[in-house]
Amino acid sequence: MEYQIQPNSRRCAVTNRELKPGERYFTALVEENRQFVRKDFSNEAWQGPPLGAFSFWMGRVAVGTEKVKPRFDDDLLEECFGRLEGQLDPKRANFRYVLALLLLRRRRFRYETSVMRDGKEVMTLRCLRTNAKHEVTNPRLNEDEMAQAQDEVFEVLGWK
Repeated sequence: MEYQIQPNSRRCAVTNRELKPGERYFTALVEENRQFVRKDFSNEAWQGPPLGAFSFWMGRVAVGTEKVKPRFDDDLLEECFGRLEGQLDPKRANFRYVLALLLLRRRRFRYETSVMRDGKEVMTLRCLRTNAKHEVTNPRLNEDEMAQAQDEVFEVLGWK
């Protein structure tokens, strides 16, 4: 699975109309040919998430030269994290690990413990909102791999 997601296209996927500064839009993340594809929709064209959407969210097109700050949607982070549970593909596991770190940093999850299982560190995290426990395998990413995984998460979520 590749996570090279294009940034906001500023075009409606249905009408091909340019999205104007300040306009509200919806984005859906859809898996096509083992890749996530970002599709942006104008408010008028949005009929809900497309069939098979991995995730979706709402945003506003930046106005003028304002600096775009990432909008942290903890529910979106947690939803993506949950959908990747049990994935064995290394890229998906790395993606989930970075999401777990973000959720820890956002104080949505709390670290409980780590154990070694089959030579790998497995962390147990508790969701502070639902009290659910989650296990996350530490993929032992080096600095470059961690930067790449973070970039992929930020691109997918439209923060980059």
